[in-house]
Amino acid sequence: MKNTQGQQLPMGVTVQEDGVSFSVAAKKGKACCLLLYHAGEKEPCARYPMRQSEGAVYTVKVTDIQSGAYAYEYLMDEEVVTDPYTKAFTKENKSQVLIPEYDWEDDRYPAYAYKDVIAYSLHVRGFTQDSYSKVAHRGTFEGVIEKLPYLKDLGINQIQCMPVYSFLEGKRKPNYWGYGPGYFFAPKNSYSAISDGVRSLKNMVKACHAAEIEVVLEMPFCPETPIYQVLDCLRYYRQEYHIDGYILNPAAASTRAAYEDPYLQDCKLMVHHTEFQNVMRRFLKGDEGMVEAVTYWLRHLSEKEGSFNYIAAHNGFTLMDLVSYEGKHNEANGENNQDGPDYNYSWNCGAEGPSRKKAVVSLRRGQLYNALFLVFLAQGTPCLLAGDEFGNSQKGNNNVYCQDNPTGWVNWKKLTTHQELHDFVRDLIAFRKRYKVFHPAQEMSGTDTTRCGVPDVSYHGEYAWRIEKEVASRQLGVYYSGTSLEAEDCYVAYNMHWLPHSYALPSPGKGKCWHLALDTDRGVLSKSIKLEDQKRIEIRERSIAVLISCEEDKTELRNTNFHSKGKTAEKKSVSETEKTDIVTSDAEKEKKCRQE
Repeated sequence: MKNTQGQQLPMGVTVQEDGVSFSVAAKKGKACCLLLYHAGEKEPCARYPMRQSEGAVYTVKVTDIQSGAYAYEYLMDEEVVTDPYTKAFTKENKSQVLIPEYDWEDDRYPAYAYKDVIAYSLHVRGFTQDSYSKVAHRGTFEGVIEKLPYLKDLGINQIQCMPVYSFLEGKRKPNYWGYGPGYFFAPKNSYSAISDGVRSLKNMVKACHAAEIEVVLEMPFCPETPIYQVLDCLRYYRQEYHIDGYILNPAAASTRAAYEDPYLQDCKLMVHHTEFQNVMRRFLKGDEGMVEAVTYWLRHLSEKEGSFNYIAAHNGFTLMDLVSYEGKHNEANGENNQDGPDYNYSWNCGAEGPSRKKAVVSLRRGQLYNALFLVFLAQGTPCLLAGDEFGNSQKGNNNVYCQDNPTGWVNWKKLTTHQELHDFVRDLIAFRKRYKVFHPAQEMSGTDTTRCGVPDVSYHGEYAWRIEKEVASRQLGVYYSGTSLEAEDCYVAYNMHWLPHSYALPSPGKGKCWHLALDTDRGVLSKSIKLEDQKRIEIRERSIAVLISCEEDKTELRNTNFHSKGKTAEKKSVSETEKTDIVTSDAEKEKKCRQE
């Protein structure tokens, strides 16, 4: 093999017609040398001095290198260094020189608009590592592929993966999440059932796209990661792995550079924002003074800043733990419970941790439904944490960064015990997709943009067209006009107070009437129920109800085309007795929970 001056850019390994070019950045004046290894061997078979090119870039080009036959490292002075641009690792943890070609066949990006995305946040290992996941390849990219029919049935069209690049896991305290230093260009081999992270990740992306599901990678990078390397990495995954988007660190300067990069203009560039989570958690548990903030986040769209709406994320309580624990329980992390956020805005509904008390269980079930309503009825991009759809718990641990064990894994056994919750989530997602007012292309302004006589969104309370702005108010009615979208009107009544409240209903328009479509007690109804009283509705404490406008002459019960197996109405309208059932107070139950 011969060696000559290599190509400066791009950094890393570049295949050329007459050989393979190696390029690496190093401090000026360092003696740099390419160490070439035969596959599977520990000692180098060849050493090639690297020449300083422009600036601090060192290069060399080697001819006659066969695919898969060689690995490499760099020797800088007397230190052996791994290429930060490594695209793949061998079993000996050395950089692989050449990556075999991959047939993407007719792969296409789903390219959903932000308004149409239903996101699902997962950890590749933790998603299927549990034995009850019933996949052949647990904790791998292949395991995710096996779960695609499940995600498709749930209504998911985007998965957000926590770091999948090669990071050091550690021994005493595993780096389970993957944040921190790593080799960002190389997919993690331990996430591959065939010990080939490159091929496995490509297979996963291709399978997701075939199922019409986008793949978004969380790429936090380190503060010291150079901007040029960040951009090179994002471009590489887009080109080489057909990645649909990235979740970036909003505090990093590289994030702004990514937004401005012309090659990434068709990518979804997203960031974590906690404002929606904190506001909705506080509203959910009944904190005062939240109504105004809630009105903003219910109509705020996500596309402008690349945010998404979630009420539970990996760095905090799961949804079930949010309604089951007052405080964090991170003792197993070995940090004296000092790690993890102290302010979770959670409420245990009367008992800390698991409980068999019927009143507590009933209250928690209602709070779970309410939380999901808040996420999926808001107009921004909703995101569901893996396992929240069936009550996954981390036993009060709100920081499982080092728990590569059942604590940090999704417990799929819960799917059998909380099937009702899963079905509710599936039906709620279908409901959101069905009604355009919950995912408009443009943010609603609160004005009559179509001159139809009503604004696109308006707020109500005890009196129509007026909300209670007092600090103590914990209730809100939201009327969405579908005129501009050529869609049905909807009205959502939120009551997070521990007392029932009455809501005045605005007129749904000439020739139309209000039907109850879903509520906290019954979930998504298989058939909507016509309200007998079209001017007022009472909502029991800690409950949400959703009304849809229907043609008045359609007196039959309207089939909403959902999968719900819950209660269905046999009557064509809500009688006084039925209305009483809807608004029956659970104040005594909650009082009992508080006393106990």
